Amino acid sequence: MIADDTIFALSSGQPPAAIGILRISGPVAGKALAGLTGGLPEPRVGTLRNITDMVNGEMLDQALCLWFPGPNSATGEDLAEIHCHGGRAVIRAIEGALEQINGLRRAEPGEFTRRAFTNGRIDLAEAEGLSDLLFAETELQRKAAVRNAGGALSRKVEDWQDRILQLSAQVEAELDFSDEDDVTPAQADRVRQAVQSLVGEMSGLLARPRAEKLRDGIRVVLGGPPNSGKSTLLNALVEREAAIVSDIAGTTRDVIEVPIALGGVPFLFIDTAGVRESGVEVIEQIGIDRARQQFASADIILWLGEQGQGPRSDNLVEVGSRSDHPDHVPKGEGSFTLSPVSGEGMDALVDFLIGKAKDILPDIDQVSINARQADHLAAACENLAVMMDETDYLIVAEHLRMARKALDAITGRASTEDMLDGLFGKFCIGK
Repeated sequence: MIADDTIFALSSGQPPAAIGILRISGPVAGKALAGLTGGLPEPRVGTLRNITDMVNGEMLDQALCLWFPGPNSATGEDLAEIHCHGGRAVIRAIEGALEQINGLRRAEPGEFTRRAFTNGRIDLAEAEGLSDLLFAETELQRKAAVRNAGGALSRKVEDWQDRILQLSAQVEAELDFSDEDDVTPAQADRVRQAVQSLVGEMSGLLARPRAEKLRDGIRVVLGGPPNSGKSTLLNALVEREAAIVSDIAGTTRDVIEVPIALGGVPFLFIDTAGVRESGVEVIEQIGIDRARQQFASADIILWLGEQGQGPRSDNLVEVGSRSDHPDHVPKGEGSFTLSPVSGEGMDALVDFLIGKAKDILPDIDQVSINARQADHLAAACENLAVMMDETDYLIVAEHLRMARKALDAITGRASTEDMLDGLFGKFCIGK
Protein backbone atom coordinates (compact mmCIF):
# COMPACT_ATOMS: atom_id res chain seq x y z
CA MET A 1 0.00 0.00 0.00
CA ILE A 2 1.63 3.25 -1.19
CA ALA A 3 -0.01 6.51 -0.11
CA ASP A 4 1.17 8.36 -3.26
CA ASP A 5 -0.53 5.91 -5.60
CA THR A 6 -3.76 6.81 -7.33
CA ILE A 7 -6.37 4.19 -6.56
CA PHE A 8 -9.75 3.30 -8.06
CA ALA A 9 -12.59 0.95 -7.17
CA LEU A 10 -16.28 0.33 -7.57
CA SER A 11 -17.81 2.06 -4.54
CA SER A 12 -21.42 1.06 -5.11
CA GLY A 13 -23.09 -2.34 -4.77
CA GLN A 14 -22.12 -5.29 -6.90
CA PRO A 15 -23.55 -5.22 -10.45
CA PRO A 16 -25.95 -5.53 -12.06
CA ALA A 17 -27.57 -2.38 -10.67
CA ALA A 18 -29.20 0.78 -11.99
CA ILE A 19 -26.10 2.86 -11.23
CA GLY A 20 -22.46 1.99 -10.67
CA ILE A 21 -20.14 4.46 -8.94
CA LEU A 22 -16.42 4.26 -9.70
CA ARG A 23 -14.24 6.30 -7.37
CA ILE A 24 -10.68 7.48 -8.20
CA SER A 25 -8.44 9.09 -5.54
CA GLY A 26 -4.87 10.34 -5.70
CA PRO A 27 -2.57 12.67 -7.62
CA VAL A 28 -3.46 11.22 -11.05
CA ALA A 29 -7.26 11.28 -10.47
CA GLY A 30 -7.76 14.48 -12.46
CA LYS A 31 -5.62 13.25 -15.36
CA ALA A 32 -7.55 9.96 -15.42
CA LEU A 33 -10.98 11.63 -15.47
CA ALA A 34 -9.90 14.15 -18.09
CA GLY A 35 -8.45 11.38 -20.25
CA LEU A 36 -11.66 9.36 -20.18
CA THR A 37 -14.04 12.30 -20.66
CA GLY A 38 -12.10 14.89 -22.67
CA GLY A 39 -11.62 17.36 -19.84
CA LEU A 40 -12.32 18.07 -16.19
CA PRO A 41 -15.83 19.23 -15.23
CA GLU A 42 -16.38 22.17 -12.92
CA PRO A 43 -15.51 21.15 -9.33
CA ARG A 44 -18.41 19.63 -7.38
CA VAL A 45 -20.86 19.95 -10.27
CA GLY A 46 -22.30 16.80 -11.78
CA THR A 47 -21.63 16.82 -15.54
CA LEU A 48 -22.84 14.36 -18.17
CA ARG A 49 -19.89 13.11 -20.23
CA ASN A 50 -19.07 10.36 -22.70
CA ILE A 51 -16.62 7.83 -21.25
CA THR A 52 -14.11 6.89 -23.95
CA ASP A 53 -11.33 4.31 -23.99
CA MET A 54 -8.07 6.28 -24.21
CA VAL A 55 -6.35 3.54 -26.26
CA ASN A 56 -8.79 2.80 -29.08
CA GLY A 57 -11.22 5.74 -28.76
CA GLU A 58 -14.22 3.45 -28.23
CA MET A 59 -17.15 4.96 -26.35
CA LEU A 60 -17.79 2.89 -23.23
CA ASP A 61 -20.77 4.65 -21.65
CA GLN A 62 -22.40 7.99 -20.97
CA ALA A 63 -22.04 8.87 -17.30
CA LEU A 64 -22.42 11.59 -14.69
CA CYS A 65 -18.94 12.73 -13.67
CA LEU A 66 -17.84 14.60 -10.55
CA TRP A 67 -14.51 16.26 -9.74
CA PHE A 68 -13.37 17.06 -6.19
CA PRO A 69 -9.98 18.81 -6.00
CA GLY A 70 -8.08 18.08 -2.80
CA PRO A 71 -7.79 18.74 0.04
CA ASN A 72 -11.54 19.44 0.24
CA SER A 73 -12.65 15.95 -0.72
CA ALA A 74 -13.73 12.80 1.08
CA THR A 75 -10.16 11.45 1.11
CA GLY A 76 -8.34 14.78 1.47
CA GLU A 77 -6.72 14.39 -1.97
CA ASP A 78 -7.85 14.82 -5.58
CA LEU A 79 -10.88 12.62 -6.09
CA ALA A 80 -13.11 11.83 -9.08
CA GLU A 81 -16.32 9.85 -9.39
CA ILE A 82 -17.93 8.28 -12.45
CA HIS A 83 -21.62 7.46 -12.02
CA CYS A 84 -22.20 5.05 -14.89
CA HIS A 85 -24.82 2.48 -15.81
CA GLY A 86 -24.57 -0.46 -13.43
CA GLY A 87 -24.26 -3.37 -15.82
CA ARG A 88 -21.38 -5.78 -15.36
CA ALA A 89 -20.00 -5.23 -18.86
CA VAL A 90 -20.08 -1.43 -18.54
CA ILE A 91 -18.25 -1.45 -15.20
CA ARG A 92 -15.68 -3.99 -16.43
CA ALA A 93 -14.98 -1.85 -19.50
CA ILE A 94 -14.43 1.36 -17.50
CA GLU A 95 -12.28 -0.46 -14.93
CA GLY A 96 -10.23 -1.88 -17.81
CA ALA A 97 -9.74 1.61 -19.22
CA LEU A 98 -8.62 2.90 -15.82
CA GLU A 99 -6.11 0.06 -15.45
CA GLN A 100 -4.41 1.18 -18.67
CA ILE A 101 -3.59 4.60 -17.22
CA ASN A 102 -0.09 4.90 -15.76
CA GLY A 103 -0.05 5.47 -12.02
CA LEU A 104 -3.45 3.91 -11.30
CA ARG A 105 -4.12 0.69 -9.42
CA ARG A 106 -7.08 -1.04 -7.82
CA ALA A 107 -7.76 -0.04 -4.22
CA GLU A 108 -7.30 -2.39 -1.29
CA PRO A 109 -10.09 -2.91 1.29
CA GLY A 110 -10.74 0.25 3.29
CA GLU A 111 -8.04 2.24 1.49
CA PHE A 112 -10.26 5.23 0.66
CA THR A 113 -11.28 5.60 4.31
CA ARG A 114 -7.72 5.07 5.48
CA ARG A 115 -6.58 7.91 3.26
CA ALA A 116 -9.33 10.09 4.72
CA PHE A 117 -7.94 9.29 8.17
CA THR A 118 -4.31 9.82 7.16
CA ASN A 119 -5.15 13.17 5.57
CA GLY A 120 -7.11 14.36 8.60
CA ARG A 121 -10.59 14.27 7.04
CA ILE A 122 -11.81 11.93 9.78
CA ASP A 123 -10.30 10.66 13.02
CA LEU A 124 -10.10 7.10 14.30
CA ALA A 125 -13.28 7.29 16.39
CA GLU A 126 -15.23 8.47 13.33
CA ALA A 127 -13.67 5.69 11.23
CA GLU A 128 -14.78 3.10 13.80
CA GLY A 129 -18.28 4.56 13.69
CA LEU A 130 -18.22 4.31 9.89
CA SER A 131 -17.15 0.68 10.15
CA ASP A 132 -20.10 -0.02 12.46
CA LEU A 133 -22.39 1.79 10.02
CA LEU A 134 -21.27 -0.43 7.14
CA PHE A 135 -22.11 -3.55 9.16
CA ALA A 136 -25.32 -2.21 10.76
CA GLU A 137 -28.30 -4.53 10.30
CA THR A 138 -30.84 -3.03 12.69
CA GLU A 139 -32.23 0.46 13.20
CA LEU A 140 -30.61 0.74 16.63
CA GLN A 141 -27.22 -0.19 15.20
CA ARG A 142 -27.63 2.33 12.39
CA LYS A 143 -28.57 5.21 14.68
CA ALA A 144 -25.69 4.57 17.08
CA ALA A 145 -23.19 4.22 14.22
CA VAL A 146 -24.38 7.42 12.54
CA ARG A 147 -23.83 9.29 15.79
CA ASN A 148 -20.22 8.12 16.15
CA ALA A 149 -19.43 8.36 12.42
CA GLY A 150 -20.69 11.93 12.58
CA GLY A 151 -18.10 12.76 15.22
CA ALA A 152 -20.18 12.82 18.45
CA LEU A 153 -17.50 10.99 20.44
CA SER A 154 -14.69 12.92 18.76
CA ARG A 155 -16.25 16.25 19.74
CA LYS A 156 -16.56 15.12 23.35
CA VAL A 157 -12.95 13.94 23.43
CA GLU A 158 -11.80 17.16 21.78
CA ASP A 159 -13.55 19.18 24.50
CA TRP A 160 -11.78 17.15 27.20
CA GLN A 161 -8.45 17.57 25.42
CA ASP A 162 -8.91 21.34 25.25
CA ARG A 163 -9.76 21.57 28.95
CA ILE A 164 -6.82 19.39 29.96
CA LEU A 165 -4.53 21.45 27.73
CA GLN A 166 -5.70 24.63 29.48
CA LEU A 167 -4.96 23.02 32.84
CA SER A 168 -1.53 21.97 31.58
CA ALA A 169 -0.83 25.54 30.49
CA GLN A 170 -1.77 26.83 33.96
CA VAL A 171 0.41 24.25 35.68
CA GLU A 172 3.36 24.90 33.37
CA ALA A 173 3.03 28.62 33.99
CA GLU A 174 3.21 28.03 37.73
CA LEU A 175 6.31 25.87 37.25
CA ASP A 176 7.98 28.44 35.00
CA PHE A 177 7.25 31.62 36.93
CA SER A 178 6.83 30.53 40.53
CA ASP A 179 8.70 28.52 43.06
CA GLU A 180 6.96 25.28 43.95
CA ASP A 181 6.20 26.61 47.41
CA ASP A 182 4.49 29.66 45.91
CA VAL A 183 1.52 27.67 44.51
CA THR A 184 -1.38 29.05 46.46
CA PRO A 185 -4.18 26.92 47.90
CA ALA A 186 -6.64 28.83 45.73
CA GLN A 187 -4.72 27.97 42.56
CA ALA A 188 -4.44 24.31 43.54
CA ASP A 189 -8.15 24.24 44.37
CA ARG A 190 -9.09 25.59 40.93
CA VAL A 191 -7.07 22.86 39.26
CA ARG A 192 -8.58 20.24 41.56
CA GLN A 193 -12.15 21.34 40.80
CA ALA A 194 -11.53 21.31 37.06
CA VAL A 195 -10.01 17.82 37.26
CA GLN A 196 -12.91 16.59 39.41
CA SER A 197 -15.37 17.77 36.76
CA LEU A 198 -13.43 15.95 34.04
CA VAL A 199 -13.23 12.73 36.05
CA GLY A 200 -16.98 12.85 36.67
CA GLU A 201 -17.79 13.22 32.97
CA MET A 202 -15.38 10.50 31.89
CA SER A 203 -16.59 8.12 34.59
CA GLY A 204 -20.16 8.66 33.45
CA LEU A 205 -19.27 7.62 29.90
CA LEU A 206 -17.27 4.63 31.15
CA ALA A 207 -20.29 3.45 33.17
CA ARG A 208 -22.50 3.19 30.07
CA PRO A 209 -22.93 -0.14 28.26
CA ARG A 210 -20.28 -0.79 25.63
CA ALA A 211 -20.92 -0.24 21.93
CA GLU A 212 -20.01 -3.88 21.17
CA LYS A 213 -23.20 -4.99 22.87
CA LEU A 214 -25.22 -3.11 20.28
CA ARG A 215 -23.06 -4.40 17.44
CA ASP A 216 -22.93 -8.07 18.51
CA GLY A 217 -26.46 -8.34 19.89
CA ILE A 218 -27.93 -9.46 23.20
CA ARG A 219 -26.78 -13.00 24.00
CA VAL A 220 -29.84 -15.09 24.91
CA VAL A 221 -28.87 -18.63 25.91
CA LEU A 222 -31.48 -21.40 26.00
CA GLY A 223 -30.68 -23.96 28.68
CA GLY A 224 -32.24 -26.99 30.27
CA PRO A 225 -32.07 -30.79 30.37
CA PRO A 226 -32.42 -32.93 27.23
CA ASN A 227 -35.87 -32.85 25.59
CA SER A 228 -36.99 -29.76 27.50
CA GLY A 229 -37.96 -27.93 24.28
CA LYS A 230 -34.93 -25.68 23.78
CA SER A 231 -34.53 -26.30 20.06
CA THR A 232 -38.28 -25.99 19.45
CA LEU A 233 -38.32 -22.66 21.26
CA LEU A 234 -35.26 -21.45 19.33
CA ASN A 235 -36.93 -22.27 16.00
CA ALA A 236 -40.10 -20.46 17.08
CA LEU A 237 -38.17 -17.35 18.16
CA VAL A 238 -36.18 -17.08 14.93
CA GLU A 239 -39.10 -18.31 12.80
CA ARG A 240 -37.13 -20.94 10.90
CA GLU A 241 -35.74 -24.45 11.37
CA ALA A 242 -32.37 -23.41 12.76
CA ALA A 243 -31.99 -26.39 15.10
CA ILE A 244 -32.84 -30.07 14.68
CA VAL A 245 -35.79 -31.13 16.82
CA SER A 246 -35.97 -34.76 17.94
CA ASP A 247 -37.35 -36.89 20.78
CA ILE A 248 -33.91 -38.50 21.11
CA ALA A 249 -32.12 -37.21 24.20
CA GLY A 250 -28.87 -35.42 23.44
CA THR A 251 -29.74 -34.46 19.83
CA THR A 252 -28.11 -31.05 20.26
CA ARG A 253 -24.43 -31.75 20.86
CA ASP A 254 -22.89 -28.37 20.09
CA VAL A 255 -23.70 -24.70 20.45
CA ILE A 256 -26.02 -23.29 17.77
CA GLU A 257 -25.95 -19.50 17.33
CA VAL A 258 -28.63 -17.62 15.39
CA PRO A 259 -28.50 -13.80 15.02
CA ILE A 260 -31.85 -12.06 14.51
CA ALA A 261 -33.50 -8.70 15.09
CA LEU A 262 -36.70 -8.50 17.13
CA GLY A 263 -38.44 -5.15 17.24
CA GLY A 264 -35.34 -3.58 15.70
CA VAL A 265 -33.16 -4.91 18.55
CA PRO A 266 -30.22 -7.21 17.67
CA PHE A 267 -30.18 -10.59 19.42
CA LEU A 268 -27.96 -13.64 19.29
CA PHE A 269 -30.00 -16.69 20.31
CA ILE A 270 -27.90 -19.65 21.44
CA ASP A 271 -29.18 -23.21 21.69
CA THR A 272 -27.13 -25.51 23.89
CA ALA A 273 -26.78 -29.19 24.66
CA GLY A 274 -29.14 -30.60 27.27
CA VAL A 275 -27.60 -30.46 30.73
CA ARG A 276 -27.73 -33.69 32.74
CA GLU A 277 -25.49 -35.42 35.25
CA SER A 278 -25.91 -39.14 34.42
CA GLY A 279 -25.91 -41.30 31.31
CA VAL A 280 -23.60 -38.94 29.44
CA GLU A 281 -21.08 -40.20 26.90
CA VAL A 282 -17.88 -38.38 25.99
CA ILE A 283 -19.09 -36.27 23.02
CA GLU A 284 -22.27 -35.20 24.81
CA GLN A 285 -20.20 -34.17 27.85
CA ILE A 286 -18.20 -31.78 25.66
CA GLY A 287 -21.49 -30.21 24.55
CA ILE A 288 -22.62 -29.86 28.17
CA ASP A 289 -19.34 -28.19 29.12
CA ARG A 290 -19.79 -25.73 26.26
CA ALA A 291 -23.34 -25.04 27.40
CA ARG A 292 -22.08 -24.07 30.83
CA GLN A 293 -19.53 -21.75 29.24
CA GLN A 294 -22.37 -20.07 27.36
CA PHE A 295 -24.33 -19.60 30.60
CA ALA A 296 -21.38 -17.69 32.03
CA SER A 297 -21.30 -15.19 29.13
CA ALA A 298 -25.07 -14.83 28.63
CA ASP A 299 -26.97 -11.56 28.93
CA ILE A 300 -30.18 -13.54 29.42
CA ILE A 301 -30.62 -17.25 30.20
CA LEU A 302 -33.95 -18.85 29.33
CA TRP A 303 -34.08 -21.89 31.62
CA LEU A 304 -36.45 -24.63 30.46
CA GLY A 305 -35.62 -27.19 33.14
CA GLU A 306 -37.09 -27.63 36.59
CA GLN A 307 -37.54 -24.42 38.49
CA GLY A 308 -34.53 -23.56 40.64
CA GLN A 309 -32.27 -26.10 38.89
CA GLY A 310 -30.66 -23.70 36.44
CA PRO A 311 -27.26 -22.03 36.73
CA ARG A 312 -26.88 -19.39 39.42
CA SER A 313 -27.30 -16.10 37.60
CA ASP A 314 -29.16 -12.84 38.06
CA ASN A 315 -29.95 -13.02 34.34
CA LEU A 316 -31.85 -16.31 34.52
CA VAL A 317 -35.50 -16.36 33.41
CA GLU A 318 -37.67 -19.40 34.19
CA VAL A 319 -39.62 -20.65 31.18
CA GLY A 320 -42.19 -23.43 31.01
CA SER A 321 -42.23 -24.11 27.28
CA ARG A 322 -44.71 -26.98 26.95
CA SER A 323 -48.02 -25.57 28.11
CA ASP A 324 -49.79 -27.70 25.48
CA HIS A 325 -48.29 -30.96 26.83
CA PRO A 326 -50.55 -33.15 29.02
CA ASP A 327 -47.81 -33.51 31.67
CA HIS A 328 -46.98 -29.81 31.83
CA VAL A 329 -46.49 -28.45 35.34
CA PRO A 330 -46.61 -24.61 35.50
CA LYS A 331 -43.69 -22.86 37.13
CA GLY A 332 -44.02 -20.30 39.88
CA GLU A 333 -44.60 -16.56 39.86
CA GLY A 334 -42.37 -14.54 37.56
CA SER A 335 -41.94 -17.36 35.03
CA PHE A 336 -43.22 -17.58 31.47
CA THR A 337 -45.69 -20.26 30.42
CA LEU A 338 -45.80 -20.79 26.67
CA SER A 339 -46.02 -23.19 23.77
CA PRO A 340 -43.80 -22.67 20.74
CA VAL A 341 -46.05 -25.09 18.83
CA SER A 342 -49.36 -23.27 19.36
CA GLY A 343 -47.83 -19.84 19.86
CA GLU A 344 -49.36 -19.38 23.32
CA GLY A 345 -47.29 -16.96 25.41
CA MET A 346 -44.71 -16.31 22.71
CA ASP A 347 -45.61 -12.65 22.24
CA ALA A 348 -45.23 -12.02 25.96
CA LEU A 349 -41.77 -13.61 25.98
CA VAL A 350 -40.62 -11.62 22.93
CA ASP A 351 -41.90 -8.36 24.47
CA PHE A 352 -40.01 -9.18 27.66
CA LEU A 353 -36.79 -9.89 25.76
CA ILE A 354 -37.03 -6.62 23.83
CA GLY A 355 -37.69 -4.64 27.00
CA LYS A 356 -34.85 -6.37 28.86
CA ALA A 357 -32.48 -5.80 25.94
CA LYS A 358 -33.15 -2.07 25.88
CA ASP A 359 -32.06 -1.91 29.52
CA ILE A 360 -28.79 -3.67 28.62
CA LEU A 361 -27.97 -1.83 25.39
CA PRO A 362 -26.41 1.63 25.26
CA ASP A 363 -28.82 4.54 24.85
CA ILE A 364 -28.75 5.48 21.16
CA ASP A 365 -29.38 9.11 22.11
CA GLN A 366 -26.09 9.16 24.00
CA VAL A 367 -22.49 8.59 22.96
CA SER A 368 -21.25 5.05 23.59
CA ILE A 369 -17.73 3.67 23.37
CA ASN A 370 -16.18 0.36 22.40
CA ALA A 371 -13.70 -1.65 24.45
CA ARG A 372 -10.62 -0.10 22.81
CA GLN A 373 -11.89 3.42 23.43
CA ALA A 374 -12.89 2.51 26.99
CA ASP A 375 -9.36 1.28 27.79
CA HIS A 376 -7.83 4.59 26.75
CA LEU A 377 -10.55 6.64 28.43
CA ALA A 378 -10.05 4.68 31.67
CA ALA A 379 -6.32 5.41 31.48
CA ALA A 380 -7.02 9.13 31.06
CA CYS A 381 -9.51 9.08 33.90
CA GLU A 382 -7.07 7.23 36.19
CA ASN A 383 -4.28 9.72 35.51
CA LEU A 384 -6.58 12.60 36.36
CA ALA A 385 -7.99 10.91 39.48
CA VAL A 386 -4.60 10.19 41.06
CA MET A 387 -3.55 13.84 40.83
CA MET A 388 -6.59 15.15 42.71
CA ASP A 389 -4.68 15.38 46.00
CA GLU A 390 -1.23 15.87 44.49
CA THR A 391 0.59 19.05 45.50
CA ASP A 392 3.79 18.57 43.50
CA TYR A 393 3.11 20.39 40.22
CA LEU A 394 5.81 18.43 38.39
CA ILE A 395 3.84 15.25 39.06
CA VAL A 396 0.55 17.02 38.22
CA ALA A 397 1.98 18.13 34.87
CA GLU A 398 3.08 14.59 34.04
CA HIS A 399 -0.34 13.11 34.84
CA LEU A 400 -2.00 15.74 32.66
CA ARG A 401 0.37 14.84 29.83
CA MET A 402 -0.45 11.13 30.21
CA ALA A 403 -4.18 11.91 30.24
CA ARG A 404 -3.84 13.88 27.00
CA LYS A 405 -1.86 11.03 25.45
CA ALA A 406 -4.59 8.51 26.37
CA LEU A 407 -7.29 10.72 24.83
CA ASP A 408 -5.16 11.17 21.71
CA ALA A 409 -5.23 7.39 21.27
CA ILE A 410 -9.06 7.43 21.10
CA THR A 411 -9.04 9.72 18.08
CA GLY A 412 -5.98 8.10 16.51
CA ARG A 413 -3.33 10.71 17.04
CA ALA A 414 -1.23 8.05 18.78
CA SER A 415 -2.16 5.02 16.68
CA THR A 416 -0.13 2.02 15.56
CA GLU A 417 -0.02 0.57 12.06
CA ASP A 418 -1.23 -2.84 13.27
CA MET A 419 -4.38 -1.32 14.80
CA LEU A 420 -5.08 0.66 11.63
CA ASP A 421 -4.62 -2.42 9.45
CA GLY A 422 -7.06 -4.31 11.66
CA LEU A 423 -9.71 -1.61 11.41
CA PHE A 424 -9.52 -0.58 7.76
CA GLY A 425 -8.99 -4.12 6.50
CA LYS A 426 -12.62 -4.90 7.44
CA PHE A 427 -13.96 -2.29 5.02
CA CYS A 428 -15.12 -3.17 1.53
CA ILE A 429 -12.86 -2.52 -1.46
CA GLY A 430 -14.45 0.73 -2.60
CA LYS A 431 -14.77 2.35 0.81
